Amino acid sequence: MTVTRADVARLAGTSPALVSYVLNGGPRQVAPATRARIEAAIAELGYRPNMSARSLRMNRGHALGMVIPDGSNPFFAELSAVVEAAAFARGYPLIIGNAADDEARERAYVSAFIDRRVEGLLAISSSWESGIADACAAAGMALVAVDRLIDPARCAHVMSDSLAGASTAVEHLISHGHTDIACLSGPHVSTADDRVAGYRRALRRAGLPENVIVRAEFGGAAGYRALSEIMRGTPRPTAVFVTSDLQAMGMLRAAYDAGLRVPDDLAIVAFDGIEYTRYTRPGLTTMVQPTRRMGELAVEILLKQIDTGMTEPGVRSLGAELKTRGSCGCPDEF
Repeated sequence: MTVTRADVARLAGTSPALVSYVLNGGPRQVAPATRARIEAAIAELGYRPNMSARSLRMNRGHALGMVIPDGSNPFFAELSAVVEAAAFARGYPLIIGNAADDEARERAYVSAFIDRRVEGLLAISSSWESGIADACAAAGMALVAVDRLIDPARCAHVMSDSLAGASTAVEHLISHGHTDIACLSGPHVSTADDRVAGYRRALRRAGLPENVIVRAEFGGAAGYRALSEIMRGTPRPTAVFVTSDLQAMGMLRAAYDAGLRVPDDLAIVAFDGIEYTRYTRPGLTTMVQPTRRMGELAVEILLKQIDTGMTEPGVRSLGAELKTRGSCGCPDEF
């Protein structure tokens, strides 16, 4: 026999409406003792919500979508894993589209999610020219931007404070006595641009001139290739701030191949805080983004928007934390 919400309510000694509130996370709060009885009844009866019926009523598929710019980048993999866990804990499967840093592919994924009528979309855009906000608004789909700016006037954003974090990273290099500090940036996306601005702000505050700023794609290969251009800076840099961990890891290998000692000949500080930075030699000093809090908050805001139909535009900015290791000259602690 099919178990219904009425069956759950009867066993729990409550109303079907309260069962619905527990299953859907609202719109009303349920007292802890009542919630416990309902959850126990659900477990005892083996009740499973009829998602197909719910989707028809809501005119939406009971799932969330997420577009990421590069599935091979460990930072985006770690962030999407947090988002998936947070969505799953609230009863939503997550469908992930890897744009592979291709704007056309990104647009195709957004269109596919709209066509499949997922209930909401989390997006890390591949460029400043994203049409995601327009597409979601036209489709009436809830949208939260994560990590990179899309359109703060029209949708909610959750990201770390890249400008302040980059300033902290460069100030740390200055505290080691470096005055000739170069910068390896990523492509023109909001996070990379903010980190370059933070690099400039730290130098300006210290009364130091800018050194060479090199733009490259995110990724280890780009970081490896960029070292030769970085070392042509005038005067020759003794330190470099790198806007992503993967670029910095590639630069570490390039420095080794070029016979440069890190940090004696070139100190390196990066940004992201992916797990693999602890395994480089020397360990990579990096600004650690609050990945877990970013992902969980983004899901929380998106589901609230789905439930209420209300958008809360603007940027929720979270702080990054400096993790010192050997690449900057600090003790190389694991």
